[in-house]
Amino acid sequence: MTIYDSVQRKKVEFIPIKENHVKIYVCGPTVYDDAHLGHARSALAFDLLRRTFIGLNYKVTFVKNFTDIDDKIIKKMKESGKTLKEITEFYIKRYKNEMNILGVSDADIEPKATESIDEIITFIKSLLKEDKAYKTSDTIYFDTSKDEKYLSLSHMKMDDTRSRVEANTEKKDQKDFALWKFSKQGEPTYPASFGDGRPGWHIECSAMIEKHLAYDGDFQIDIHAGGADLLFPHHENEACQTRCKSGQELAKYWMHNGFVTINGEKMSKSLGNSFFLKDALKEYDGEILRFYLLSSHYRANFNFSEVDLLVTKKRLDKLYRLKKRVFEGKKSSTCKEFKKAVLNALSEDLNISKTLALLDEMVANANEKLDSNPKDKATKFETNANLEWIESILGIGYKNPYMYFQIGITKEEKIEIENLINQRAEAKKEKDFTKADKIRKILVLKGIQLMDTASGTQWEKAE
Repeated sequence: MTIYDSVQRKKVEFIPIKENHVKIYVCGPTVYDDAHLGHARSALAFDLLRRTFIGLNYKVTFVKNFTDIDDKIIKKMKESGKTLKEITEFYIKRYKNEMNILGVSDADIEPKATESIDEIITFIKSLLKEDKAYKTSDTIYFDTSKDEKYLSLSHMKMDDTRSRVEANTEKKDQKDFALWKFSKQGEPTYPASFGDGRPGWHIECSAMIEKHLAYDGDFQIDIHAGGADLLFPHHENEACQTRCKSGQELAKYWMHNGFVTINGEKMSKSLGNSFFLKDALKEYDGEILRFYLLSSHYRANFNFSEVDLLVTKKRLDKLYRLKKRVFEGKKSSTCKEFKKAVLNALSEDLNISKTLALLDEMVANANEKLDSNPKDKATKFETNANLEWIESILGIGYKNPYMYFQIGITKEEKIEIENLINQRAEAKKEKDFTKADKIRKILVLKGIQLMDTASGTQWEKAE
């Protein structure tokens, strides 16, 4: 397995810290608002990474956090009059529901910042004791001058950081970052010996990793991942504080997915194009959206375009048309050559282009064999097994193929269609073929195509 390591800025061979066990931490959302396409892109990228390691027979421990105490959440509390718990639980539930629709598996562990306060406080005490943090009138800051390797992760230049940090005259250096913010009236607060308050953003991830993923006496994990927008300052500061506390690097490898743009513009609420996932899911089926967002390499910047989405959907349509040809058939075993080729492709830093080309080739070859011999049981059985394996590794192709081709039909429309199909079946039973043919024509005018099969009449939206 090769992966692109953000620190080394190159593809490297992945070697786990402990044999056949991979520990992965992915930065999850700050839960003050709905998830957007950038959240979906990151979740899908590392869901694929996790599935690939499992496909390669690794044991995987996968952690994704929720930031549930933050300036943005406090602002939301003031604006809405709701409690922190009401806001964060609402958005966590919505996030998880939307990820489920996209086929993103729950993490093995999903810690929250508010459930890690004791560990955060202990972490900060250690930094204060070692004189690597200092106290001002309203904040405890990490002293970045104590870390010779600061900026070694992001490779930022000192001048590049000046516009990225908030000016504060009490800071020793404007690069220093908040570990703990002292209480203000009406804000959530937690008791601590160094002053009641709440954690800063970066400290929570280091504390959670130490709590949930650290090996015995060893702080380092295998992979830390997240969006490219987190590289600086978030990941840089995480790496810095853990390195200074433990003397070890936080992660052996760092992986980052690319930005999402919409019609060529970077997603930004100030631009009014922060495309919420809930809005996308109103327009597009979750599996189709998953397939589209996975169709470009995870490190590439992704431009969301409806035209491209519809083109990508046709690729998925072909898979489902093949599934329809072998549906309800038995399975043999997955073709070893096909499985090996796909895993080899994904082992090249999740080479999705090569993976999908192999999938296209498998679909084309199976169709060619079935065209020449429609009753070829061996091909049908192997194809069923191949499709089932693709479902597990890519998270696509899991629907009933007939139901897939009904996407976009409302519940009310489905009831009407099923009633007409039942009327047609009754007419045929009574040998009233004129009525049956008339009903078929009514359905055709509605854009519905019927298929009379041994197991009954199936239907789908016409192309």
